[in-house]
Amino acid sequence: MSYVTLVFQRLLGHPRPRAESLMLDVHHKGRATVSSGTREQMEADVTKLQGAGLWATLAQDR
Repeated sequence: MSYVTLVFQRLLGHPRPRAESLMLDVHHKGRATVSSGTREQMEADVTKLQGAGLWATLAQDR
């Protein structure tokens, strides 16, 4: 299991298959929407991911 998959599982609560799918999206496409919700919730998730050493940004849905 990759570190990114582990972070998605532990910090965001994704089940392993979903976390692996998101990790592959990031690997192949360079990005993935790993969380959604209120601005405050997303800011907290971005902070968690960055604290784990991942590059994460916050963007509004288009």
